Amino acid sequence: MEKQFIYHDTTINYRIKGEGKNVVLIHGFPEDNHIFDHQVEFLQKHCRLILTDLPGSGKSSLYKKEGVVSIEDYADIIHALLIQENINHCIMCGHSMGGYITLAFAGKYSQVLEGIGLIHSTAFEDSEEKKLNRKRSVETMQQYGAYAFLKNTVPNLFSTAYKANHADEIRSLIENGNKFPVEALQQYYIAMMNRPDKTAVLKSSEVPVLFIIGTEDTAAPLKDVIQQVKLPSTAYFHVLEGVAHMGMWEATDKVNEYLLNFIEAV
Repeated sequence: MEKQFIYHDTTINYRIKGEGKNVVLIHGFPEDNHIFDHQVEFLQKHCRLILTDLPGSGKSSLYKKEGVVSIEDYADIIHALLIQENINHCIMCGHSMGGYITLAFAGKYSQVLEGIGLIHSTAFEDSEEKKLNRKRSVETMQQYGAYAFLKNTVPNLFSTAYKANHADEIRSLIENGNKFPVEALQQYYIAMMNRPDKTAVLKSSEVPVLFIIGTEDTAAPLKDVIQQVKLPSTAYFHVLEGVAHMGMWEATDKVNEYLLNFIEAV
């Protein structure tokens, strides 16, 4: 079921699939909620999935506000969606930027959460080098447009083996991201660049935390994420061999299994 609601003059598109325990899946950059289609097909038989298009992605309109949009702003939008659906408790899992939003949500609305999942994501803030690269990327998008940026960036999210055998799928992701307003893609990058360290959220978490990590992931490197596994009191972690940043596609069956096991354990 696809639905919409209005948040501060912004149309937020979302869909609900399945019945049972509430599980929120938050996509990353430059994706929309359909990045989880393989997971939806499997998990909808076991739980109630809530998936949204973040502002400017998919069928959601660009979020406009005075000042700079932050990761916490996106967390507030997810909270408004849960209020819209009268959801008081849920498990929340985010991919990459969606993981940053999940951690921001946990820092503000921990009472709602029964479990947290970080799929190829990290609680660390960007390094100074990465912040500089994001700033340059925002300028590149401004000067050359989204497509020029995405065609050079998106393939790097995948492992060498996957790129060799799934060029059409990667091209489709690039084309889909190119449909989003350049302003939205820049907004995401600025929000990610400005986000603070969230390791304190992991340390204080009273609910289990799931980590899914790829050995070839350069966006959320194994060496960084593995340091965070010991921070929560209860953690589940899985390392995907030969997988980069897109385990939902690269290792679908394993990711589905890990998510279901976590949902059932929580």
